[in-house]
Amino acid sequence: MSVGCLCIHGYTGSPEEVQPLVDYLKVRTDWEMVNPTLPGHGEDLDLEGHYYQEWIATAELALMDLLKRHDTIVIIGFSMGGMIASYLAAKYNITRLVLLSAAGKYVSLPQMYKDIVEMAVDAWKGMLDSNDLFKRYQKKMRDTYWFSTLEFMKCVQFTKPYLASVTCPVLIIQGELDGMVPRSAAEFLNEELDSAEEKEVVFLKQSKHLVCHGEDRDELFDHVLSFLVGVGEGEDEQTDR
Repeated sequence: MSVGCLCIHGYTGSPEEVQPLVDYLKVRTDWEMVNPTLPGHGEDLDLEGHYYQEWIATAELALMDLLKRHDTIVIIGFSMGGMIASYLAAKYNITRLVLLSAAGKYVSLPQMYKDIVEMAVDAWKGMLDSNDLFKRYQKKMRDTYWFSTLEFMKCVQFTKPYLASVTCPVLIIQGELDGMVPRSAAEFLNEELDSAEEKEVVFLKQSKHLVCHGEDRDELFDHVLSFLVGVGEGEDEQTDR
């Protein structure tokens, strides 16, 4: 059986957030990998005038397109994309679901405080330009249309109730140093996904929010491949519920 893999990036992000994992899986499988850009997102943000319904619809259309060509579908969702992925897994018979830093809850104040202190120290030393976290989020903060943050929150609130309807096996991966999505988010997802056939929770000790780019990315890649290995071999045909 053929396999299609849909990857969904996060709020204010781009496909690059999950591209390292996509590249890893491409080399080791013969799956069709789809990693779309949500409306208003990408390297050059243009969020004004875009709504969360568009973000969900874009991911769902990509999924429906994959279903035309493949018997087996797996979905990987990062941050807000993890919540959208959960919604799709509840609506369709998905074989397996991978949630990376999924934003069931957001903003870890203790870790955010540590990150701010670290940036302040680097600024005092005149080394702020070498702080990877500062460089990564500086452009996002400048380009983000703040009304869209409400759309992000609406997206999370809309998708949360669907967690209880996910029945396929789920892998939850969370960075312990994540300042955007707290550790409790993974614990929350583990509790809410009580109908899932199988669940596994992995905490990455050295990773912040962008887990596919973190210090533990090799460990993450191995966990994901191990979790997904065997899909398409004797799995039931996937159909819309």
